[in-house]
Amino acid sequence: MRAILCLSLLVLASACGGDGPPPTELVDAAKAHVERATAVTHLTRGALEALGLLPVYTCGEPRRAFLSTAASGVRVEHACVTTSVEPVDAVTDAVVLTFQGPGCELHGLRFAGRAVFAYRGGEDLMEVEADLRGLTVDGQALPATVGYGTCGDETRVWTKLEGDLPGHAGYTVRVDARLASRSGVPLLGGSTLILDGTGALTGPEGGSSLTFTALHYEPGEFLPKQGTAVLETADGHRVEAGFQPTLWRLGKVEVTVDAYEPVTVPILR
Repeated sequence: MRAILCLSLLVLASACGGDGPPPTELVDAAKAHVERATAVTHLTRGALEALGLLPVYTCGEPRRAFLSTAASGVRVEHACVTTSVEPVDAVTDAVVLTFQGPGCELHGLRFAGRAVFAYRGGEDLMEVEADLRGLTVDGQALPATVGYGTCGDETRVWTKLEGDLPGHAGYTVRVDARLASRSGVPLLGGSTLILDGTGALTGPEGGSSLTFTALHYEPGEFLPKQGTAVLETADGHRVEAGFQPTLWRLGKVEVTVDAYEPVTVPILR
C-alpha cells in the first residue's frame, strides 16, 4: 500500500510539472522568452525617459509661457537637442525635439531622430501626448506614443507601443504601460523609473501575453534592478522572470518555468 501511495504521489507531481530543475530545452526556450520581454520593457523605459526630457506642466501657468521656458531649458541642459514651439490650434501647442545623434546621450540612453510633444488644454487641465515614432533609442526604433494628464486629477503617466520588436526579427509587440507613483517622488525626471504594464509578443511560434510589475530601472542600466515579468507562452508554459538587486549588475535573471525550481540565467542585451 505504501509503495502504491508513493507511486501515486510521483505521478501526481509529474502531472503538475514536478519539482527539481527544468529540462535544458525548457530553460533555453524560457531564456529566449525573457530576452524578448526584457527588450520590450527596455523600449518602454526609453519612451518614458524621452517624455521626462520636458518638465511636467505647472498647473496655473499659461501654456505657451511654460512651453517657451521648458524648450529653452532642454537646449541649455542638452546641447545635442534642438527645440521649437509650434502653435497647432487655439488649445494646442507642439514642442518638437530633434536629437543630433548618434552620440546624444541622455539618462544613460542614446537618442537620435525627432519627437513631437502636443500640449492640449489650459491652466486647470492639461493633456500631453508625445509621438516618438521618429525616434531611436540606443540605435533601435521606438514605435511608441507616451503622455500624461495633470491638473484637476492626480497626474498619470502612460505609454503605448505597437510595432516590430527591434533586434528580434519576426517579432511584433503591443504594450500598454504606466509609470508607478511614489509618495514624495516626482513621476518624471527622477533617477529611477518604476513600470507596470501588460502586452503581447507575437512571433513565429505564436503569441505570448506579457505582464510586468514594479520594474525598477536605474539610469544607464539595461536590466531592471528589481520587479517581475510574467509570460504566458503560445505553447502553454508560464515563464516568470524575477529581477533582483543581487543579480542585475551581473546581467542575470532568476527564471521560473511552470512549477519547476527557479534557475539563474544570463540575459544578453
